[in-house]
Parts: sequence; structure tokens; C-alpha cells
Amino acid sequence: MKFRSPGLFRKRRWLHWPVTLSVILMALIVVLMVCWIVLLADFGLWIALTLGTIMFSLILIGLTVYLVLTVKEVRLNQRQANFIDSVTHELKTPIASLKLYLETLQMRSVDAEQREEFYGVMQRELVRLDHLINQLLEVGRLDAIGQNVEPEDIELEALIRKCSTTACQHHHCDVDYVISFAMQPAIIHSRPIILEMIFGNLIDNAIKYAGQPPRVHLETYIEKKGNAERVIVRISDNGEGIPRELRTKIFRIFYRAGSELERTRKGTGLGLYIARTLVRFLKGSIEVLDPPDGKGSLFQVDLPGRGT
Repeated sequence: MKFRSPGLFRKRRWLHWPVTLSVILMALIVVLMVCWIVLLADFGLWIALTLGTIMFSLILIGLTVYLVLTVKEVRLNQRQANFIDSVTHELKTPIASLKLYLETLQMRSVDAEQREEFYGVMQRELVRLDHLINQLLEVGRLDAIGQNVEPEDIELEALIRKCSTTACQHHHCDVDYVISFAMQPAIIHSRPIILEMIFGNLIDNAIKYAGQPPRVHLETYIEKKGNAERVIVRISDNGEGIPRELRTKIFRIFYRAGSELERTRKGTGLGLYIARTLVRFLKGSIEVLDPPDGKGSLFQVDLPGRGT
């Protein structure tokens, strides 16, 4: 039996009340509107009937808008609470690990082999912390990323292979074993850091949510749309896949399905938001498609570019 967070239960119960109250008020307005129409129609007061119906309709529309905005605000607050929980966990875990290894090195002598092992673990935890802090900083300056660098023609294959190597190092796996490539040569005119952040986040996510053993396939090709050429990049994995009802939600800021206490994979819910924001900045699009074999997930990025 899964453990349910009391905080999550309270949030769901709190969401229940404004929804219920709004529905009751909307039902009362509909009843009053019907009574109003029947009463005034019997007396033939058509002007009052018209004005009253318009007024009731505006109130009903206002209540509906209020309900929608309230639900959105509550859900955003829930995502922010999940985000704080996940960031707290992501920060505390490597810090606790670093503290433990440092105290071990201070309190007792270890042989050279153990010392090197400890240094390796500490280095990986520092990289993990650096990655998290960079993600948090990136969200705050997405509109200004790379502004001090002029756009240039970038060979996409070299950049994607670099991002793949970095992501595999982050997950401690062999890029030649985990990732396969089918790359048609392509050029995109952009700032390098923007493309690195887009594909770095997408490839990192693909490896994180892939199956065991992880398998990720990267494909690029050129597609003509009218007189323009577009570069299509597809990133697929052998994981559990993404349900249709979540395929747009996963790009929202802070969004992570479920509660933090039930999660088995690390993350903050920022990577896909960053990727989508930067793809749109480049006048492109990103979407989740059905994999050809029905297994895993498939992300497709469509960007302006050209073949070589």
C-alpha cells in the first residue's frame, strides 16, 4: 500500500471546497434565472426580462471564470509546494553525503584506494549540486540567456553528441551503450548555449526515465515546409512512456506527476519547462508523440534550420 502524504490530502481537500461552493452558487443562479424568466414572462415585462437575463448570465460567466482561475491558482500552489519539496531533497542529499565523507576522512585514516573512491563520490555529488543550482538560475534568466553572444551556424550533430556525452556522465553510464544515433547533417543558426540547454535537458530526461537497461535513440532529419526547411529532432527512450493526458502538462513550470514522497526519480520539474521556453524563443515547437512501437516516450523538436 502506498503512503499518502497528509499535506497532499489537505491540499486536495482544500481544492474541494472552492469547487463545491462555486458549483452550488452556479446552480442557484441557474434556478433563479429560470424563475426570473418564468415570472417576468407571465407578466409580459420583456425589457426587465431581457436585462435580468443578461445580468444573470454575466454573473454566471463571472463565477465560471472565478472557478477556473481558483483551480489554476491552487494547482500552481501545489506544483510550487512539490517543487520546494523536491529542491529541498535534492539539496540535502548531496550535502549530507559530502558531510559524511568529509567526517570520515577527518576522523580516521583510510588507504589510498578508499580515499580515491571517496573523492570520486564527493566529486559526483558536487557536480549534482552544480547542475541543480544552474537549473534554478537558468529559470530566472531564460529571457536573457546567451544575449552577450552572437548567433552562429551550429552543426547540430556535434552539439547533440556533446550533450549526450555530458548527460551520460551525469547518470554514470556509457554513451556508446545507452544512446544510438541516426543523424542527418543539419545547421541551426542560434546561440550555442540555447541549443545545449534544450537538448541537454531533453537527453538527460530521456536517460533518467528510460527503462533498465536504459536505451535512448536520437534522430535528426530535414523536412521541407513550403519554401522553408525545418530541422526535426526526435528523442525516444524505452521507459514507461507518458500518458496522453499528461503530454501538455509536463511542460508547465514546476510540474511533476504525483507527490514527492512517492517518487523514485530525482528532479525539480524545471527541465522540460526550460526546453519548451527556449524552443519557442527559437520559433520552434516541441511535442510528445506516440512511439512507432507503442513503447517508451518520443519527444519531437521542430526548429528552423537547413541541411548541409
